[in-house]
Amino acid sequence: MPVLPDFSAVHARRLLLAAVLLLVIASGVGYDMHRLWQAELLWGYRPLWFLLCGWLGLIGLWQWRKLRKSTTLPSRPLVLSTLSGVLLGIGFPDIVPLPFLLMVAWVPLLLLIEGWKQKEGAKKRELLPYLLHTFMLWNIIATYWVMNTSFAAGLFANLANSLLMCIPFFLFLWTQRYIPKMGYGSLIAYWLTFEHIHLSWELTWPWLTLGNGWAEYPSLVQWYEFTGVFGGGLWIWVINIMLLNILISKKTQAEKQLPLWRQWGKPVVVLVLPMLVSVVMYNSYQQQGDTIDVVLVQPNFEPHYEKFERIKEAEQITRFIALSKPLLDDKVDYLVFPETSYGFAEELDVKSNRSTGRLLEAFSAYPTLKLVTGLNAYHDFLPDEPRTAATRSRNRGGQVIEYEMMNLAAQIPMAPEAAVQTYRKSKLVPGPEKFPFKRILFFMEPLVDALGGTTAGLGIQDKRSAFTSDAAKVAPVICYESVFGDYFAGYIRDGQAQAAFIMTNDGWWDNTAGHRQHLYFASLRAIETRRSIGRSANTGISGFINQRGDISQTTQYNEPIAIRGQMNLNDEVTFYVKWGDLIARTALFLAILLILNTFVKSRLPKE
Repeated sequence: MPVLPDFSAVHARRLLLAAVLLLVIASGVGYDMHRLWQAELLWGYRPLWFLLCGWLGLIGLWQWRKLRKSTTLPSRPLVLSTLSGVLLGIGFPDIVPLPFLLMVAWVPLLLLIEGWKQKEGAKKRELLPYLLHTFMLWNIIATYWVMNTSFAAGLFANLANSLLMCIPFFLFLWTQRYIPKMGYGSLIAYWLTFEHIHLSWELTWPWLTLGNGWAEYPSLVQWYEFTGVFGGGLWIWVINIMLLNILISKKTQAEKQLPLWRQWGKPVVVLVLPMLVSVVMYNSYQQQGDTIDVVLVQPNFEPHYEKFERIKEAEQITRFIALSKPLLDDKVDYLVFPETSYGFAEELDVKSNRSTGRLLEAFSAYPTLKLVTGLNAYHDFLPDEPRTAATRSRNRGGQVIEYEMMNLAAQIPMAPEAAVQTYRKSKLVPGPEKFPFKRILFFMEPLVDALGGTTAGLGIQDKRSAFTSDAAKVAPVICYESVFGDYFAGYIRDGQAQAAFIMTNDGWWDNTAGHRQHLYFASLRAIETRRSIGRSANTGISGFINQRGDISQTTQYNEPIAIRGQMNLNDEVTFYVKWGDLIARTALFLAILLILNTFVKSRLPKE
């Protein structure tokens, strides 16, 4: 490392000044966010600058303290960790459509780790700040918008996820110490296992699964119908590690004289070949099955202050009807409304709800029409009915009623004799819809309630189910559920769904990257399952997605509108639907073997 000149005090003062300036900017942005919150206005991109300036200011103070105690400038590790964090962040969808950056994003961080391993007496705690720095930058740049739902949720999501991302790296360093022959293969296994666990545990947050990074380019990842997004993650890791090996390998004189294409040919082939195969698949794929005629409605009610507080439900239903009617005729099979369009409805008697009655009356001229809508709903338990973890109680006329709330989807036929079908949202958002580790963290219930979360949670169902009719079998996918590839495929395995409707409410994140990323991820679900998707957003982007993942007829953010289109029905089952996240399960199996093997070797006496 370069030695500081006699002006080290000057460098320290400059670094301190820069850190303080960044923290002042973060404080100013935070004050502006508080002012807007009091005025019941949204934050837009302010959380990005608040988090980014705040974090970089803290990093500056940390480096300033190190500079005061040392005569060397610790710039190289910080530059490398910063570079990886930025590449991962801007390589993810939306800021700039450059997922190719993900193919080199890990290299700087891995070079940092290689340099750390060469240090005599290197300690893992020295590495943690740099790993955390990388992952905080990635999380902030890609998912800053979470703070628009809740200030506390945004802070927690970014920090907690960044800390969790450090675990695969420390497991890798532990394994490599005792089983050096595994090389970086163990890191791939541990990382994919981490992503797999993030799909199903209490703090589930699979948004930054590496394979999602290619969501804006469906034509280049058609092979996801075999591998799902974990194939994309494996692809990204393999190329990064191949590039690292080229950079750190000690070449012979003969190897150094080889032409560049011989030295770099393998990673280029591994990068380009899957994309070429995908382009061929994309251009040769034909849409499968008959078609249905669908109308998607985007009512555009701002969710923080308007939808659930200012605007009466009767007015909202009036807008739904006004937007829908001009596009309806006898040929329309489905009319789709977004998540939580109205409520509260009794789960077993949705038709008795007043708003449902208005809709049935308004669309009575179309007896073959099916309305698929999201609802706030409840279910009162019978005296002998088993209770669930989401059980609540209320007093009605001096009698205590036990019940559960749910985020419901319902298929409501206009034909009077036809029955209503319902589906409970079952992949719940940690915090707003379920209280993670409720039995362990019971003492935090008052804090969760104060922050706008729920401690009771919502009622769910064990298996996915499709809505059936004489027209089609469609999967009712509610918001967050569309981020889970294997879960989405379950609508086909369990319910034989031929197409899917995604009902969502993306206005919680304001007009930032979140709602666009959510839209792009739906393209990956279409490719994995080869199912057409109709996406109805309360506020966000609505549109149609075909079986190749192409998005069409997209609406604008903050636009009340209805659109009409056709969707193909497919009965074919892809390899991914049949086998699910096979790559992730294999990685989990390998990770367990590696941990057990490493543990045993760590306990053996040293030779």
